[in-house]
Amino acid sequence: MPDQITISVDAMGGDSGPSVSVAGCALALQRLPDTRFLLVGDQAKIMPELAKFPELQKKSDVIHTDIAVGMDDKPSQALRRGRRVSSMWMALNAVADGRAGFAISAGNTGALMAMARFALKMMPNVSRPAIAGIWPTLRGESIVLDMGATIGVDSRWLVDFAVMGEAMARALFGIERPSVGLLNIGVEEVKGLDEVKAAHQRLRDSNLPMRYVGFVEGDDIGQGTVDVVVTEGFSGNIALKTAEGTAKQFAAYLRSAMNETILSRLGYLLARSAFKSLKEKMDPRRSNGGVFLGLNGIVIKSHGGTDNEGFAAAVALGYEMASNKLLEKISTDLDLHRANEIEMAESSNEEEKPSQ
Repeated sequence: MPDQITISVDAMGGDSGPSVSVAGCALALQRLPDTRFLLVGDQAKIMPELAKFPELQKKSDVIHTDIAVGMDDKPSQALRRGRRVSSMWMALNAVADGRAGFAISAGNTGALMAMARFALKMMPNVSRPAIAGIWPTLRGESIVLDMGATIGVDSRWLVDFAVMGEAMARALFGIERPSVGLLNIGVEEVKGLDEVKAAHQRLRDSNLPMRYVGFVEGDDIGQGTVDVVVTEGFSGNIALKTAEGTAKQFAAYLRSAMNETILSRLGYLLARSAFKSLKEKMDPRRSNGGVFLGLNGIVIKSHGGTDNEGFAAAVALGYEMASNKLLEKISTDLDLHRANEIEMAESSNEEEKPSQ
């Protein structure tokens, strides 16, 4: 593990800008003392926030720019107006030129992905990027990808996502052979789109450091049936938003029920510790942070509306990815997968040759 990891921060991103990002970095520094920060953005807005945290101030450099990508900017607009001069671009560029171990932003997701692809470029043999998120489950935590970066189904993309997801699981959870499932409308092999079934066949025949279990369904995500759930971005994003909405709905029902009668309020008081534990498990800040995979650098997307606790959690996620050599693991496994597919293709061609 490196002695120190430098983190480049788009301090202007998100709904609250420096007031949350700087406070989040200060909280992260308490938990990760072997870090330094490059805070990128409007110095006039960053410095008053930074002055509140003397320890963070000692371990931070501020890179000034008064140009920030808006939360409603289209990716194409952000690239035209903010390339090379915006806080988002400059934070990414610090990773590209080796000054930082990873970049983090709570800004516009589409713009961040577009700029990241332009600044960092795609890894060799990866055709599409993916956003991987941490999903709280009954068993602990799982990784789900893609959650919105790539819309559409292609068997090659899904296999790449599986490779990147299992590498992330090994880096984050320390599992030697993570279990991987392919999200489908049923576990039977005859069900699903042709591209999903083709990806299933390719994963079943691979020799990657994973335990591929086959198809999983939507209810398996929350159950924690596998360590990594693989899907394409359209269904992945819908699953994410559905889960977030359901959690809010359940919390609202619970609050309403606890206030209906005196007995229910008394029951709440008697079970207060259990409800506190439930609230902590359902707290979205604990799993804040999506990892952009498939790039020549680590990029973390924090939720735009999070607070300092959530932003600190996203910083910690990036720290784990950088310190546990995520990119090296992905590169090694992709090379292994490509070599395996070439070997299988050559073997198939040999079998198809007519006998003399």
